Amino acid sequence: MFKAQTEKRVAVFFANGLEECEALVLTDLLFRAGVPCDKVSITDNLAVTSSHEVTVVCDRTIADDDFDFDAYDMLVLPGGMPGTKNLRACEPLCDAVRAFATSGRTVAAICAAPSILAELGLLEGKSATSNPNFQHVLSEHGARVQQGAVVTDGDLMTSKGLGTAVELGLELVRHFLGDDAVEDVKRKIVYQS
Repeated sequence: MFKAQTEKRVAVFFANGLEECEALVLTDLLFRAGVPCDKVSITDNLAVTSSHEVTVVCDRTIADDDFDFDAYDMLVLPGGMPGTKNLRACEPLCDAVRAFATSGRTVAAICAAPSILAELGLLEGKSATSNPNFQHVLSEHGARVQQGAVVTDGDLMTSKGLGTAVELGLELVRHFLGDDAVEDVKRKIVYQS
């Protein structure tokens, strides 16, 4: 049963071809911590099919008449291919990501998705990471590529991939609820560091 521990809200964006485990690990950890989180389809269909042909039913779509990016305190971009390309091709989402990043609101991206932040010009002069196959995109757009599992620079959080999704999820929890909440979630998931 979900019990909100904060009034802050997170939107995790689902595109066809995404890496479903990255997206679901992040939403799971936020849920366990009590951080309200919506699974948002970037299409007009609630059902999104991952790169591994797993269908996930989202809570909302950006096509909903009442959908408002500004109702959220954080935007999260999972990776996967061609999911990342589909996220990048979604102009309303990219406009919102740019607006969040330039106004000091938090954006997180994992795996290939940090390349979107780079291509939008949001990582120039910033420390970031991504899947190793996309780190050249970050550096070509002026990012200082780091090798940590999760790299936070101001209000931008980036992570390497599925193998680092738990670490990113814990950082998202820490962002909203602090260290005690992270330790509580670690205990709930039997986290082995």
